[in-house]
Amino acid sequence: MSLSEKVEGLCRNPHSVSQALAENPSLSPGEAAKKLYHPDNISISEGHVPSVRRPATEQELERALQCGKFTTPPSELFLRVFHDSLMPLEHDPLMGCCSPSLIGSTGTCPLTIVSGLPDICRHMSNLIARADKEVLLATNYWMDSDASRLITDSLKELSRRAGERGVRAVVKIMYDRGNVKQVVENHQTVSEKEYTGKNIRLPSVQEAPHLDMQVLNYHRPMLGTFHSKFMVVDRKIGIVSSNNIQDNSNMEMMCHVEGPIVDSLYDTFLISWHNPLDPPLPSFDTPAAQGGLPAFDQSSFRGLFDVNGNLNVPERGNSRSLDQVAEDGKREELPLHAPGDPHYDVDIAAEVTRMQSVMSPRNGETGPEVAARHLNRGRRLDVKATIQGEYAPGEEMTPYIPHKVHELVPMAVVNRKPYGATNHNGVFMPQNEAWLSAVRNAKRDVFIQTPDLNAAPLLPELLAAVRRGVEVTYYVCLGYNDAGELLPFQGGHNEGVANKLYTSLTKDEDAARNLLNIHYYTAKDQMAPIHDSFKQRSCHVKLMIVDGHLGIMGNGNQDTQSWYHSQEVNIMV
Repeated sequence: MSLSEKVEGLCRNPHSVSQALAENPSLSPGEAAKKLYHPDNISISEGHVPSVRRPATEQELERALQCGKFTTPPSELFLRVFHDSLMPLEHDPLMGCCSPSLIGSTGTCPLTIVSGLPDICRHMSNLIARADKEVLLATNYWMDSDASRLITDSLKELSRRAGERGVRAVVKIMYDRGNVKQVVENHQTVSEKEYTGKNIRLPSVQEAPHLDMQVLNYHRPMLGTFHSKFMVVDRKIGIVSSNNIQDNSNMEMMCHVEGPIVDSLYDTFLISWHNPLDPPLPSFDTPAAQGGLPAFDQSSFRGLFDVNGNLNVPERGNSRSLDQVAEDGKREELPLHAPGDPHYDVDIAAEVTRMQSVMSPRNGETGPEVAARHLNRGRRLDVKATIQGEYAPGEEMTPYIPHKVHELVPMAVVNRKPYGATNHNGVFMPQNEAWLSAVRNAKRDVFIQTPDLNAAPLLPELLAAVRRGVEVTYYVCLGYNDAGELLPFQGGHNEGVANKLYTSLTKDEDAARNLLNIHYYTAKDQMAPIHDSFKQRSCHVKLMIVDGHLGIMGNGNQDTQSWYHSQEVNIMV
């Protein structure tokens, strides 16, 4: 299995849906995609999985290198995974929901968030409020909640600020709420009456008079869920995350990216949107590749780090010890940015300062008690920390993790199209091929975190990895969606899969068994896992790290639904 001239040509051809709309803004993204790639004539189910896979040769890896816009050479592992992720484009150029010329790119990651869902929505809301002209937000599930109110408050704030500037901001929001009309048309425009109703409660025209807002409901019946969760702001900032917009007890993960990779996410949004854009997007002719690196260009962000690149922000304690903070950040305790009581920050540095102030011990709290207080907020819980005493130095909970200034690094989007049919034919997708290739090409270790792990193609690859001496560690959530995973053809629940993997290794394979480490997520404040049925401390992170330097994160779970049906968006770094 190697790259064909067809796929190489698609990737090296500069055309894209984004470019087509820049040249002719009157086109809908669907019309542009059809003009470039003829997707209406392609059946996903005809894209068969190759019967034989072999490692790419050096010559084939060189061809793969030419398929991406990399400013620095990727590692061999990255290049092998990238090569294999392009294979499904032979059948359908848009199998990855991104124009082929934009799949392989570069970017930076100034901020990662690993925390409860509200903390990601806090950052998203700050970015929305600070937007100049445009917000594109895609999520799977939107429910009126404290989490959604963080977003809707920020949309009203964006409208207010746009009005003060004498301009209008364009907002496009896309989610999946199944509708019988989607049997005929998958992309349903949502009326203002519906999106301001009790289930969604987005702002009305009267509440946000300086926004031009369109809302779209996208689902491909029966099972083709729009499971994507990402956001693009001003075509300069991209967010890829694991969370929906709702209240729950999930631990989640988000990566904030900047640079040319944002153009890839922008293109993915357009292709997913499909319908006419009314009004057109103001950023059509201002690609991210020409927009600089907003976070790294700020002296306040650079001031978060000392000359050795170490973080100046204290792991604990008040914010007065910071070198550079906003004026408000000089107070000992900063108020939480909360729904109904917003406290917008001027930049990432100020957000980090506020979060670390919120995470400071109060009234003699221990570190685990601080973590418990914070994790309880999302659903107003009263779960007590079971860890006694203090954390070891450096182990405190730090939801916002800024990364020191770095050069552009190789990145790629490894997505998958939705597939609605009630069979497993929709499996030969860039996302799946990237995951499989990463495990197959691992030389030292594989780390996976996911709510559920039961995808049939992945299990034999994990066993093959430990049998060749690669350590495999994965974390899943105890009891997560057990009722759904026990349905026919869904792969089984986490306990059953763990037992299956361990018992597949014979008595003579002790060395391999010792390399297979299966764990249940345990919250930062707890000594043991809490079953998902209690809805107190669950984990919804989707992450794969291979050999300590290749990461794939985003929306896709390691379960049957994400492998065979849902549309997913992931970035590989």
